[in-house]
Amino acid sequence: MSISIHLQELSCSHDDVALFQPLTHHFAPCAVYRIAGDNGAGKTTLLRSLAGLFQGTSGTIEWLNTQPSSSAAKLPQAERRANLLYIGHKGGIKLGLTPLENLRWLTEYQIADKPLLDALDRVGLYGYEFVPAAKLSAGQKRRVALARLYVSQHPVWILDEPLTALDKAAVESLTDFFRQEAERGRLVILTTHQSLPIDDLVTVKLEHVPCD
Repeated sequence: MSISIHLQELSCSHDDVALFQPLTHHFAPCAVYRIAGDNGAGKTTLLRSLAGLFQGTSGTIEWLNTQPSSSAAKLPQAERRANLLYIGHKGGIKLGLTPLENLRWLTEYQIADKPLLDALDRVGLYGYEFVPAAKLSAGQKRRVALARLYVSQHPVWILDEPLTALDKAAVESLTDFFRQEAERGRLVILTTHQSLPIDDLVTVKLEHVPCD
């Protein structure tokens, strides 16, 4: 499935205070989008809103099936979840489990161990597959969460600071992977404080609401 996300005058707020000016934007497949903005501008909140995890919004968020054979049909909430891989800034891993056990759990035990082990190898965790996550460094824990990308079939990825705590080589490898996956038709939306050497990168900047 090929999916786009359309925002119309979207605004997110905490305690009735708007985090950014209303945003209208169309996120198309086959592209990598970087959400930019100052600290506190609402970048994480926007990602959570796109993923259906934050309800303090006004305006509209529409997920559209944009397959050539379809008529841009709107996707209901259940279908959105089925087509989305969301990785928050905490990664969602369990410290009492090993990297392999975490991947089994995060993929709902639907994928055989061989692809999971290959994914861990691709993120540089060969030899750490059976080490409790509590004993891993911050960067290694991040890699456990990101290994899900290499076994994902979801057409939409929403990633909050995926490059945090990674070394230069890992950042370059992951950035190249994002570019390749976009070329294959995936929609990638992320936040990062690092530069991304992707020629067709689209930056969407959140603007603060002016103070009265």
